[in-house]
Amino acid sequence: MSEALIYKIAGEDEWRAAERAAVYAGSVADRRDGFIHLSTAVQLEETARRHFAGRTDLLLITVATDGLDIRWEPSRGGALFPHLYGVLPLSAVRAVAKYPGPA
Repeated sequence: MSEALIYKIAGEDEWRAAERAAVYAGSVADRRDGFIHLSTAVQLEETARRHFAGRTDLLLITVATDGLDIRWEPSRGGALFPHLYGVLPLSAVRAVAKYPGPA
């Protein structure tokens, strides 16, 4: 059985700091809202367009949901988005890749 994957778009400097700390506590917006904003593969483009337009320093973080406190909560017109309550342990990260930003 394959593991469920969700995604985080993050600035490269922000993510590299998380790697040095061995944990990701979220972006400024995440900490303000009290959870880490994540997206499904289908939601990525809209998330990038709404929140990261014009940025060229982005990374796409692939996250396995097993063992994480993920809550699916309504946002943007009622669509359910994954929100992580707590920090993201780097052990849950499956891949880190450059993200070109919104098309």
